[in-house]
Amino acid sequence: MPRPSGVVEWANMAYRLLAVDLDGTLLRRSDGRVDERDASAIHELSRAGVTVTINTGRLHSGSIDAARVCGIVGPIACVEGSHLVEAESMRTIVHHPMTPEVTHLLREAFRPLATFVFEHDGIHHDEDGEPFAHYVRTWSPKLRLVEEALDEHVWANDPLAAVAIGSAPDCEAAMAVLRGHASTVFSVCFPIWQYPGKHCILVRAAGPNKGTALVELCNSIGCSLEEAVVVGDWWNDIPMFEVAGLSFVMGGAPPEVGGKASEVLTHEHGTGGGIAEAIRRAWG
Repeated sequence: MPRPSGVVEWANMAYRLLAVDLDGTLLRRSDGRVDERDASAIHELSRAGVTVTINTGRLHSGSIDAARVCGIVGPIACVEGSHLVEAESMRTIVHHPMTPEVTHLLREAFRPLATFVFEHDGIHHDEDGEPFAHYVRTWSPKLRLVEEALDEHVWANDPLAAVAIGSAPDCEAAMAVLRGHASTVFSVCFPIWQYPGKHCILVRAAGPNKGTALVELCNSIGCSLEEAVVVGDWWNDIPMFEVAGLSFVMGGAPPEVGGKASEVLTHEHGTGGGIAEAIRRAWG
């Protein structure tokens, strides 16, 4: 049967799914938008019958604009595999929240820090978080001010993740507590270049990651991991690099990250054009 008019004839149709990271990969760092070259290539690939999806650390509400630009309406993976959700309908497919035991631990460990609580589609914070709201908005534009971010009721709706921001010593003290609970809570700490002297702790339930998310995305369309192509640029993309049939890392990524991918793209991370290049190289 001939393909519909306007559908590109791809040379290699062995791969059935493309999963892309957002920040620095699909989205340009200069303006946070999808490059027209990437959007066009994604639309062409989708019309040819390949499923295109997103695998990101953002919440759904921080991902939907990019999904709509690319015509992605089906399942996407958010919060590094903690939430699998249909992009357009917002129907939850898989939900891996933090347990009450973990949230109690975090409420104690984060007392000296500005805290942001991530629910499935919005973020709660109090006045201590106001100076950092612009930074946290990267995860979701839906920020909601509450009286006290560490109050028990703020954590009552099965939060997916949390962010805490403060001085390096205060963050290290919190991390010392969290390291003793690595079997139940994933935690990572890093400096925030926009706020000299401040560090950020990101936490979520232990277990989910972008690799487990890729497994669930493949299951949702009935394809194997060997039939999946992924594109990313950072440390949290390594789990999906390690399980995908073919993985591309953006140019300029840390060498330790690039070494985990099948191939390195010529387009630098954050500049746009890398997804279009990956599609040409994977599908011909």
